[in-house]
Amino acid sequence: MGRTTAHPPASRQAGLENHRRRCSACGGPAPADYRARRNVVTLEAVVALKVQVRVCHRKGCPLYLKPVRAEEEGRWALPDHEFGLDVIALIGALRYHEHRSVPEIHAVLRARGVSISERSVTNQLDRYDELLALRMTDSRRLQQVTRQQGRVVLAMDGLQPEVGHEVLWVVRDCLSGEVLAARSLLGSGEAELAPLLLEVKAALAVPIAGVVSDGQRSIRNAVASALPGVPHQLCHFHYLREAARPLYDADRHAKKLLKSHVCWRSSKSAGFWSSTRSSRSAEIGSSASAGIESRQRKTAPRCAPIAGRRARPVGIGESRGRSALPCLALRA
Repeated sequence: MGRTTAHPPASRQAGLENHRRRCSACGGPAPADYRARRNVVTLEAVVALKVQVRVCHRKGCPLYLKPVRAEEEGRWALPDHEFGLDVIALIGALRYHEHRSVPEIHAVLRARGVSISERSVTNQLDRYDELLALRMTDSRRLQQVTRQQGRVVLAMDGLQPEVGHEVLWVVRDCLSGEVLAARSLLGSGEAELAPLLLEVKAALAVPIAGVVSDGQRSIRNAVASALPGVPHQLCHFHYLREAARPLYDADRHAKKLLKSHVCWRSSKSAGFWSSTRSSRSAEIGSSASAGIESRQRKTAPRCAPIAGRRARPVGIGESRGRSALPCLALRA
């Protein structure tokens, strides 16, 4: 879907000068031909950049008539991008450090006055991932970090998203936390892992003090063939998990026995109470029917009134002991 609103206007301007007055290919003069204009959206404002462009006009030069822009332009934004590097950095920090979703990141940027859409947030997040990948695979930076330590301890592990897919193998330095290599391999055997370890060894300028893994047989064989004499240790997580496995199995067996015993007692008690309730219901039903019959016998007349006399109905309690007739009493 295309843009439905106009680009935000620039609130300030910045001029970028190109200080390379000589062509880097032939050494000839490179005059300033024109200025390129572009707007960059930053966290502070929308900046209109005026970039000085120099061109070499010497025929036969590899850079003949090719524009060379100011070096400072790369500090503002990526080539042919609208948003500045500070916006990309903030989006990456909100996503991976605070675990915000794309709508939440979009709301934060809009609250700070940045004119951006959710689709652009997703695009800038992809740019952040690409820049991060370039930084992590920079061999010179990794050599500088490991040279300060004097040694490395490799941690190697693989992740297979689904059965039949490629396995992502990652080799990381335990001392600095830097990722030294990451490759998607079709297999997990010694033939695939040994070249990966040799590649990491060749890229390092310091010795490998040890290797930590989950103890997979293919990893052990690859370490023994590619890094002979280097100690290989099981990682603490897998070590503790294997040490606790007998206790876990015993606890699971005891849990099963306890559950079966509880279920047997519950079923037995349920059967007892169901039979008790049924017998009790039968007793209540019989007693209720007996009570109804007795009330019917008490209220039914047992004799006819005497001729010539008025009969006065009397309660059951009053008739007892005062008259031989339980239902009627005679009035003179």
